[in-house]
Amino acid sequence: MIFKFSITFISSIFLFMISLCMFILGFQHLMINKIVLVEWSILSLNGSNVIMTMLFDWMSLMFIGLVMYISSMVIYYSGQYMEGDYNINRFIMLVLLFVLSMLFLIISPNIISIIVGWDGLGLVSYCLVIYYQNVRSYGAGMLTALSNRIGDVFILLSVAWMLNYGSWNYIHYLWLICDYDMMLITSLIIIAAMTKSAQIPFSAWLPAAMAAPTPVSALVHSSTLVTAGVYLLIRFNEMIIVSFMGKLLLLSSGLTMFMAGVGANFEYDLKSIIALSTLSQLGLMMMTLSMGMSILSFFHLMTHAMFKSLLFLCAGAIIHGMGDVQDIRYMGGLINNMPLTISCLCISNFALCGMPFLAGFYSKDLILEMLGMSFLNMLGIFLLWISTGMTMCYVFRLNYYLVGKNYYGSSMSMISDEDGWIMFTGMLGLLMLSICGGSILSWMIFSSINIIILPYYLKMIAVIIILFGIWLGYNIMSFSLSKKALFLGKNYLLFSMLGSMWFMPNISSSIMIELPLWVGGAYGKLIDTGWNEYLGGQGMYKYSKSGSSKIQIVHFNNFNIYFMFFFIMFIMMILFFN
Repeated sequence: MIFKFSITFISSIFLFMISLCMFILGFQHLMINKIVLVEWSILSLNGSNVIMTMLFDWMSLMFIGLVMYISSMVIYYSGQYMEGDYNINRFIMLVLLFVLSMLFLIISPNIISIIVGWDGLGLVSYCLVIYYQNVRSYGAGMLTALSNRIGDVFILLSVAWMLNYGSWNYIHYLWLICDYDMMLITSLIIIAAMTKSAQIPFSAWLPAAMAAPTPVSALVHSSTLVTAGVYLLIRFNEMIIVSFMGKLLLLSSGLTMFMAGVGANFEYDLKSIIALSTLSQLGLMMMTLSMGMSILSFFHLMTHAMFKSLLFLCAGAIIHGMGDVQDIRYMGGLINNMPLTISCLCISNFALCGMPFLAGFYSKDLILEMLGMSFLNMLGIFLLWISTGMTMCYVFRLNYYLVGKNYYGSSMSMISDEDGWIMFTGMLGLLMLSICGGSILSWMIFSSINIIILPYYLKMIAVIIILFGIWLGYNIMSFSLSKKALFLGKNYLLFSMLGSMWFMPNISSSIMIELPLWVGGAYGKLIDTGWNEYLGGQGMYKYSKSGSSKIQIVHFNNFNIYFMFFFIMFIMMILFFN
């Protein structure tokens, strides 16, 4: 027990110190507008150099600092959450490998070195999703791995196509906006980022990845795996605006926001609700990126990581205290038993909604106002505002189930904050960022004042949408409790579609698992055991056997055969001479 705690403590302190250094360097690079490009010659053999290129600007340094800070809090939190696990050393090593893979992705301006981090994230995430080693974890891990492999294929295709430029340092070629090769590479990168950030039609793996331990979910959904695609597209932002795939990304991200927001209102699993909220916020980041606002997208990426990691850690503390119960219908009145944890959860929920002066307010409000000034079409405006209302809707519903209702759990459980002081310390470090992080980043990144001029109705529409979301959340919650709407026969298919992410998990499993098996079976039946056998070994055996059996008749030396042969030859000679 002492060694298990010490390895988590040492790892968290080490990451925390690195994060402070990275934050300071990032703010320094931001103030003086400094960019450092480092080329490290790893190996030189027979005139061939293997060079590792690293890019350090304010964006990469600040993101590294945030990833390190959240990782340190998550690992410190895991010291108590995973204390009953006999393999906690292996768990901590996997988490550190996960963070290392993300660092490779952040600092790499080279497609080849990006693959190291990209594939490392996919491999280690598979190991973490199947960590509990049960059937559900194996299925979720396979869906996660196969979905991410699609993106890996497109990254490899972009690597092959970049040979046309003679170098894999993509950052040197972003000025070639109208070049056909660069636009094709950008399209491949966009598809890869859509798989990693779980945009439609690759959204099914994100809720399935909840089979991993809760500290891993806090890390995955805040600053590592799902944000890798967003961060990569931020680097390619100049090309996204002019690419056709950028328009497709705008539609896909808007639909992802809407689908995740609606689906979260039908979920009863605590971790799935938070996972769908992550999916909704990823859609908002992608939508902002496709409109050409890369700095705003990065700003929301940072603030979202702050409160979403806190939200997952609070959910883990609740599940831990409830005896591994994740159904929110069994929870209620937890503010009386876990006041500190529920207070942190409510603050992170309010930050998710964009309550003024919390972390999420500074990024979400700015994004909504900037998109209100843009040339976004009516469908995009509708998806944006309705998804914002859906966020308020499922947050109100979640707070009601956790705080407002009566407790329906086991009467034998002893739920309190007293036994989880180590977990609460980890949450406290993220609570400070959720309250103050948005304002600090806003002062640093947007130091110059930009005036946003909007009509009165567009200024007030945010308040109207919030009130509409609260009203809709109350109605959905009351309908769910009274069973008035969910079991109407004529609406069953509609509610099934809305509550299951538009049947996307079924479609994804069918396409990724059942369809390849069916195609493989049909190929084996038609080709391998069909035409290949008919034209190959079995066919040759059949015809050679038939021919040899006919030739073998001659080898019997039967007198009748020779008599018949000579008789035919005699008749033919007579006919010929006549």
